[in-house]
Amino acid sequence: MKNYKAILFDMDGTLLPMDMKEFTNGYFILLAKKLAPFSIPTDVLVSTIWKGTELMARNDGSKRNDTVFWEFFDKEVPGHDIVKLRACCDEFYGKEFKEAKSFTKDNPLAKEAVSLARKKAPIVALATNPLFPMDGQKTRMEWVGLKPEDFDLVTSYETDSYCKPNPEYFISVCERLNVDPADCLMIGNDENEDMYACTKAGIDGYLITDTMIPSKEHAWNGPKGSFRDMMEYLNNLN
Repeated sequence: MKNYKAILFDMDGTLLPMDMKEFTNGYFILLAKKLAPFSIPTDVLVSTIWKGTELMARNDGSKRNDTVFWEFFDKEVPGHDIVKLRACCDEFYGKEFKEAKSFTKDNPLAKEAVSLARKKAPIVALATNPLFPMDGQKTRMEWVGLKPEDFDLVTSYETDSYCKPNPEYFISVCERLNVDPADCLMIGNDENEDMYACTKAGIDGYLITDTMIPSKEHAWNGPKGSFRDMMEYLNNLN
């Protein structure tokens, strides 16, 4: 089997099993509670977050994702001190967000899988969609026994200017890791955002089927299997 220089992991639905709808609904309730002092109606808050997230997903690389999000938020919900509002959100992702673990599932194999990947490739990165601040990425890593030091790169909305499923996201990751996309393997659970996007960037893919997000337009025909199957696949790499 191929000898890779870098192995990339997705987070949500891959290292961290979850039902995305259940997780998002639960986490929004926690965030709305945190931001209650700003008196933003919950429906307006949720709608603005979704629209801001969609704008980040369409980011053309001209601005960082966090800049895109907060410029839109400031315009959509005027009359608030955006600096204080963002500071409150930043605090949330390092504190109250931890409660959202109850909306996810355990994965006792996550840390073992990352350690195995490290034995098979000199570089291991967490290529999670950079829609969360870094504190949010760190918190979700903790839920499966991982930490930033386990990876050579962790993407977040403060560090990136593209999002999945834009292939430019993966190209940017490879550039920062100083590796050729052809020498990388991406492990994810989304046929469109992970598999289709990474292969468009020239990266090989492995689809986790336990919590797979299918795509009618971009059905995956490459290597796939359960999380345990993926670990066996890694074990068989050169």
